[in-house]
Amino acid sequence: MSILLMLVLLPAAFLLGMYLWTRRLTRQGTDMVPQLGQIVPVQGGSVHYVEKGDPANPTIVMIHGLSGQLQHFTYALVDDLAQDYHVLAVDRPGCGYSTRDAAQLATLPEQARMIHEFLKSKNVGQAILVGHSLGGAVSLEMALDYPDNTSALALLAPLTQHMPETPAVFKPLEIRTEWLRNLIGHTIAVPMARKTAPLVLKDVFAPEPAPADFLGRAGGALGLRPSAFITASQDVIGVEASMGTLAQRYDNLHVPGSILFGSEDPILSADIHGATMIEHGLGFEELERCGHMILITEPQACARFIRQIAKRTCAPTAK
Repeated sequence: MSILLMLVLLPAAFLLGMYLWTRRLTRQGTDMVPQLGQIVPVQGGSVHYVEKGDPANPTIVMIHGLSGQLQHFTYALVDDLAQDYHVLAVDRPGCGYSTRDAAQLATLPEQARMIHEFLKSKNVGQAILVGHSLGGAVSLEMALDYPDNTSALALLAPLTQHMPETPAVFKPLEIRTEWLRNLIGHTIAVPMARKTAPLVLKDVFAPEPAPADFLGRAGGALGLRPSAFITASQDVIGVEASMGTLAQRYDNLHVPGSILFGSEDPILSADIHGATMIEHGLGFEELERCGHMILITEPQACARFIRQIAKRTCAPTAK
């Protein structure tokens, strides 16, 4: 009987220890990266956003990728673009300081709907969408679902095609059972993420180095929370379920725009996710010897790219 009791108590003690460690890391993460902007409630959750620039100018809406947050854009791009444009950088529902009420809201149509509802609350009738990685797929969904409210697409290393397999660096997120996802998220996921962060960042940024200030200035420390793991896992499954349907609709894509990729992107192939969109009316450009995180490693090139697309669509108000 004592052996049986030990077999029960030891795992329970381990999980309790991991839970307490997770809570400590979560506090450290939120202390390092406090809320930057405002929060607007939408059906199914809320959207946290940062707003800069003159609202009289054309609006640029910036949507980040998997396991990210709006600080990927405030790192360098927001202040640059806000000199000429009205810029809204959002945390996708469930990410950063935004919320999402259910795993079912992780599909692309639901994420697009929630961000569109946020934009309506801000009285934004037309927007240039800047989507990075998974945020590119959300932007494409918005362009197809709400074309009258999308003036152009400026996509940075976007996910555009259904992927037969999740990229290796994100494979641990591929959990399909909600209770297991929550258990892992509240116990072992955050301590493991803290330990493996240098290796993961090396893989995601390759062939370029990750910046030393990524955890703070780029918001990476917000990944050290149970909600970050749970949301990212939901995203992997939700996008898997809806990406194929999105890709089948590209013949109906009539919003102008273009795609910018790093030629050595290790996460998403530039040929598969960039060049293939030329036949659907989007332009395609590459940055030589660059990887997936060009919005952080090559912000000036990204800002020029976004400005080129914005100028083709509408000129900013003269100052």
